[in-house]
Amino acid sequence: MSTLYQDQSSNIRKTWLLMGVFLIVVIGIGWGISWYYNSSVILYIAVAFALVMNVGSYWFSDKIVLSMTHARPATREEFFDFYTVAENLAITAGLLLPKLYVINDPAPNAFATGRNEKHAVVCATTGLLAMLTRTELEGVIAHEMSHIKNRDMLVMTVAVVLAGFIAIIADMFIRMSFFGGGNRDNDSKAGVIMLVLGIVAAILAPIAAQLIKMAVSRKREFLADASGALLTRYPEGLASALQKISSYGAPMRNANTATAHLFISNPFGGGAMKGVAKLFMTHPPVEERIKALLD
Repeated sequence: MSTLYQDQSSNIRKTWLLMGVFLIVVIGIGWGISWYYNSSVILYIAVAFALVMNVGSYWFSDKIVLSMTHARPATREEFFDFYTVAENLAITAGLLLPKLYVINDPAPNAFATGRNEKHAVVCATTGLLAMLTRTELEGVIAHEMSHIKNRDMLVMTVAVVLAGFIAIIADMFIRMSFFGGGNRDNDSKAGVIMLVLGIVAAILAPIAAQLIKMAVSRKREFLADASGALLTRYPEGLASALQKISSYGAPMRNANTATAHLFISNPFGGGAMKGVAKLFMTHPPVEERIKALLD
């Protein structure tokens, strides 16, 4: 069984691996486009873009995610229970108090983000804060604190930014292949090959992005549930909170596939996980999480 420190080191390695793969993929796509259009400038731009996005995804990932979710800072006066619960759990976990944010949304949900403990953020919806009892809220915040302590939120947040940009770059490539003139003969065998590769990349990029998010999310949710339960010494609180959250069928107002895996529960609502959609779930079934907590 792995230790906390092994989990932390593993997540750091995954983050660097993800950033390295992104660098290689973007430079590779840039090389293909530069070859197709016989312009080395495009390759230089791709290299610069990859470097900037790697640095940006690491240093500004929390700000990007907070902007995407329309979160705002939570004040102690307005959200007293949220603040005091977070303060108590931070002391218990031996963590610095993370920045606290809220999303004005009746759907109950929460997530953690940030590159490290000093720059960590815990965000909750107003619906969650209104729906849960203090004990249940402790369970949810302990779950998010565990993501911070295990450094889960780093690799999960970087995945949001980098996987999304891979999809954008692939889409740009296929558009340029269809509508760009290029210096090479578009009807040549090489041109056809590059066009086919562009189409394949455009199709596979969103799937790859989803698989990345699934890979870094499902297992981490079980671990954060267990760590959170150990932190509060009361697994029933988190189990009850998960039951309430999952019973709220409506999706969040600004649910986004790019950030869905960050939340404690699927932001698209329980009704979204039917049929083929179950194959691409970023969260384990709530029933399994509750069973694991109470067994």
